[in-house]
Amino acid sequence: MDRLTSMAVFVKTVDLGSFAATAAALDLSGPMVGKHVRFLEERLGVRLINRTTRRQSLTDFGRAYYERCRMVLAEAEAADALAADQLSEPRGKLRVIMPVHFGRRCVAPILLELAQRYPALELDLSFSDPIADLAEDGCDLAIRTGNLEDRAGVMARRVARQRMVVCASPSYLEMHGLPRQIGDLGSHQTIIYRRSGRVVQPWLFPRDGQRALEVMPVSRLRLDDLAAIADAAAAGMGLAWLPYWLVRERIQAGALVVLLPEQPGFLYDAYALWLQTPQLPLKVRLAVDALAAALPRLMT
Repeated sequence: MDRLTSMAVFVKTVDLGSFAATAAALDLSGPMVGKHVRFLEERLGVRLINRTTRRQSLTDFGRAYYERCRMVLAEAEAADALAADQLSEPRGKLRVIMPVHFGRRCVAPILLELAQRYPALELDLSFSDPIADLAEDGCDLAIRTGNLEDRAGVMARRVARQRMVVCASPSYLEMHGLPRQIGDLGSHQTIIYRRSGRVVQPWLFPRDGQRALEVMPVSRLRLDDLAAIADAAAAGMGLAWLPYWLVRERIQAGALVVLLPEQPGFLYDAYALWLQTPQLPLKVRLAVDALAAALPRLMT
């Protein structure tokens, strides 16, 4: 006999309290229910249920075995559900919130391709730089960059690393000269990213075995839009510290030049975040997997 089936019959018998009730619930004969229980007892060499003409009761071992059987059956059902999940298609609304430029240029195209592949999947994409509260905002997924704070009930997976570069236009360098080391940056005009009226982050430069070197340039130009900073840098207004993916095309076209080429670029991590749940919905899992597979190629 199939051991898992016999376990299921045994658990149902304990839950319902009699062979007759189990037989009716599972559409089996009474003798067949007894046969499943005896199969387990003979295989284990231990009695599970004390049976009399009037009542039945679990033995001490039977009670312990019952609890284990429940766990085994639950795991088997979860495994079957996982297989069914793999074979099904994602459907329903997937709400994702992401940083404005990184989202529009890098994340959204991947999710749109996913939606094109799965017609039953609906996308609700929100572009916002302020950090979102997944539960309060009703989001399935949030994309964040930089350091993460530990938050109870929130899961995170790194999906990309953004390489930061210092760059400037050829016209600026012709007028102000070329910075050859990090210490030269302080003598140059710079364009700084700010959010909500404050500078978000100093320029960071990795060092072997040490914390990244922090440089906070002084600037008369403070913008809260990364694309506008790239525009200002290309117009010759100063040095900028930007993600390579954002300025790649300008660099390839010669509108911007990467400075300090011997200095490794700082890597900003990008994460997908979702609320902890016993079973991650298929639509969320596929979206995270798609981002983790495709985003690194866009960062180089």
